[in-house]
This record gives sequence, structure tokens and C-alpha cells, in this order.
Amino acid sequence: MNSEEKFKNIISHCKEYGFIFPSSEIYDGLAAVYDYGQNGVELKNNLRTYWWKSMVQFHQNIVGIDASIFMQPRVWKASGHVDGFNDPMIDNKDSKKRYRADVLIEEFIEKINSKIDKEVEKARSRFGEKFDFQTFVNTNEKTLGYKREIARIEEILKNSLEKSDFSSLKNLIDELGIVCPISGSKNWTEVRQYNLMYSTQMSATDGETELYLRPETAQGIFVNFLNVQKTGRMKIPFGIAQTGKAFRNEIVARQFIMRMKEFEQMEMQFFVKPGTELQWYEYWKKLRLKWHLSIGTNSNNLKYHDHLKLAHYANAAVDIEYNFPFGFKEVEGIHSRTDFDLSRHQEFSGKKIQYFDNETNSNYTPYVIETSIGLDRLFLMQLCENLVDEQLENGETRTVFKVNPILAPYKIAILPLVKKDGLPEFAEKIYNELKFDYNCFYEEKDTIGKRYRRQDAIGTPFCITIDYDSLKDNTVTLRNRDTMVQDRINVNEINKFLFEEINWKKLLIKL
Repeated sequence: MNSEEKFKNIISHCKEYGFIFPSSEIYDGLAAVYDYGQNGVELKNNLRTYWWKSMVQFHQNIVGIDASIFMQPRVWKASGHVDGFNDPMIDNKDSKKRYRADVLIEEFIEKINSKIDKEVEKARSRFGEKFDFQTFVNTNEKTLGYKREIARIEEILKNSLEKSDFSSLKNLIDELGIVCPISGSKNWTEVRQYNLMYSTQMSATDGETELYLRPETAQGIFVNFLNVQKTGRMKIPFGIAQTGKAFRNEIVARQFIMRMKEFEQMEMQFFVKPGTELQWYEYWKKLRLKWHLSIGTNSNNLKYHDHLKLAHYANAAVDIEYNFPFGFKEVEGIHSRTDFDLSRHQEFSGKKIQYFDNETNSNYTPYVIETSIGLDRLFLMQLCENLVDEQLENGETRTVFKVNPILAPYKIAILPLVKKDGLPEFAEKIYNELKFDYNCFYEEKDTIGKRYRRQDAIGTPFCITIDYDSLKDNTVTLRNRDTMVQDRINVNEINKFLFEEINWKKLLIKL
């Protein structure tokens, strides 16, 4: 199965098994907007919970807030979003579709990288155990040529973005012969800037004519810096975490939930003493990668990507990228934002936003290290990483979502073998005891084999089957999702077993 087919299967699986639905589907949907179904919302909640626990519960010096979506419009003027929250866009005249110019170029670079991968695989199959990856990529002339071409393109892209040289971006797209994914033509317009914020109106009695839907959650943290620092008696270094919805008028909204107009962020702003920011940047850069590995992500599918162009407020920035079926894309960003945000809000609000350091007996504006992760992208990453088709010994194929058990939508399925002779009543008794601690799934319909397959597909790590022997000896069959091994276990041992297998500590201890 190639990458395109795999991605189509993931999208189909999400619809079929209640993970994600197109929004307003009965009205033909709304582009780049999606609804999370009954299983999707559970997985999403569990991912959010793990992030929150690992950030707030796990650190004495990090607290959380929940700031409003609507903010005083001057917030966005101070942050630079009103004047500078733009993307370089280009239209294809034949398809009438609009694209981000830099994304088109980055996708072209990814195609060159795939050519390198093909050369590597051919060499690996030719040399077998004698194959040395580093020696090959550093000496093979074709591979070196590809790498030189990538470096050349990245240098032009970096310089063009830094100088906002849109004619140079257009020239590069023309030179590379980049075609529209829809029409296949090279009939492009010029590149121009496009602001991504949604605006809305508030009633005239409120004194403001225009508000914005927040394009990020970070500013709610910055404007609450003094409130949190003073009421929490926080000492530098400390962090403020927040999760919530953000909105961007994405024109290049594609690749399923990878790029949406309404999405959810999980951000933490860590306030540090000026001069120490790069040490803390390295600290959070390593810790955030470790977090992704802790949930079982293959290290080969993750990589750092240093920003070609630093934002004007940053002195260091890196993305953690995941190898999606459509290539390596950003899942999380770690940025050293200097003192830009607090200084700007101090300037525009007229309020002094500084920290008094008792150790040095001085005031200063803290610097900020930001970690920002897209919850929807993290959700998609779990599906890409863990949804697999397995060939069984009997020749059949099963689809199984091998997500970490603590993150699974349901932790255990309770399945009476038949719908009679007291088995449902026995099963419901177990369900009513376990539901206090675990999200349980109860089902009577279909054969036990079909029910197992459905639970595999939604990721339920354990199934309990109640049969006639259960009525005699108080035991049930416990089935493991990943191994399909079935064991008999006494009903009184179920809680102990689940506590050992499904416990937040098993994830948090890896950090």
C-alpha cells in the first residue's frame, strides 16, 4: 500500500468508526471544518489530558489558565497580528485554487528527499548487510546532487521569506516547474500577502466595532502574566499552560485535519531570566521530543526542523516534525520569543509588565520559551502511527489501532457471549463496577469474533468475554488487543489487572 492509499484508508476509517465526520455533512459539509465523533472525542480528550498532566501536574512551576477566545482588539495590534499575520499566497488561474507559496516549494523539496530515500533503498537491497547509510549518502554522486539542489532551493526560499521578496518566490516556483495539484498546470498568478485572521462584529453598545477570533492561544497567556504571577506568587522561571480553540482563515486547507480553519492548540509559555533563554530553549526542545516518544511514536518518524526564517521576535525556533503519509510536517513548535510579547503589551497597554527579582533586587521583562502543539495534528499522528492492517495465521486480515492503552477511547469492552441465560446480567454487573474508573464499552450484538474486530479497529486494549463458565466459577476471558492472547481471569482480579496496565503513571514516569 502506497502512502496515498494509506492516507485515504485513515480518512475512511475515521468516518466508519466514529472518529471524525465532515462538519454539517447533511448540508454537503464545510471546507476544512470537521466534527469529532464518539470515539474521536475520547481519544482527543485523552491526548489533551496527558499533555496537561505532563505540563501542569508534573511541574511545580507551571500552572494553567483558560483565557477567552474574544480579546480586546488592541491585543492583536500589539502582538503584530493585525499588521503582520500574513501568508504568501499564489493562485492557479486554471483550477482557481489558492496555495501558500512557501508550502508549494517545501513540498517540492520533500519530493527530492523521497528521491534520496529511493536511492538509499536501492543501495540497501543491493549491498545487504554491508550497506552503510552514512557512507552512501556522503559519497553517492546522485544523492549528493539531490542534497545540493535542496540546499540551493532552501537558501533562496529563506532569503525570499526574510526579505518578503515575493517576486523571488514566484520566480523559484516557475524555475522548479511546480504544478497545481488540481489542474496540473503552471499558470500561476503573482505571490501576494493574505491576512489569516477572522473578524466579527460586537454590538455598538459595547464600544467596539470589530473583534477577532483569536488565531492563537498564546496572547491570552501574555496578557494574564501579571495576574498569574502575583496571585500564584510565581517565581522565575515559571510557565503558564493553556489549551483551546484558535481560528485561521486558511486558504490552503487540505490534508484532512492537518490544516483546518478551526483547530485546537496546546501551548505553554515559560518565562525565564534574560540571558538564560537559550539554555531553557534546549531543555524544552529535548523534553518535548521525549514526550512524543513516551506515547510510543517511532523515533524514525520524528525529526527536528530548524526554521529557515526566524520570526522577527525570535532568536531560536525549531519544529518537531512527524513523517505523515504526505511527508514530514510540523506537529509542535518550540520557540525562543525573547521579551517581544510582554514588551509589546506593556507598550500598547501603558501598564508596567515586569518581574521583580528578589535575588538581584531588580526589575526586568522576562524572556519567553514557547512550546506549541496542534492537538488535531497530534490526533492525526496517532492514527498514522498506530493504525495497521495485520495478516493473521489463518490468512485473514484485521485492522487494529494500536494506540497506547491509556490514550485509547475505551479501555475495556465487556461482551456477553450470548444475549440470554443470565450472561447479559452478569456482564452488566461487571460494567457497573468498572465504569467508575474506566471508560467501558458494552456490546451484545453479532458474533464474538466480529465484536473483537470492531474493538481492534477503535483501539480498545482489552476485551472481557462472559460465557457459561463465568456463571459457574466467576471467571471471564480476558483478550489482549495487540497479541490476541486470551486468558481466564477471576472477576475479582479485573480491577487490579486494569490498574497495573492502564495508569497515567506508566506514561508520566517515562518523562
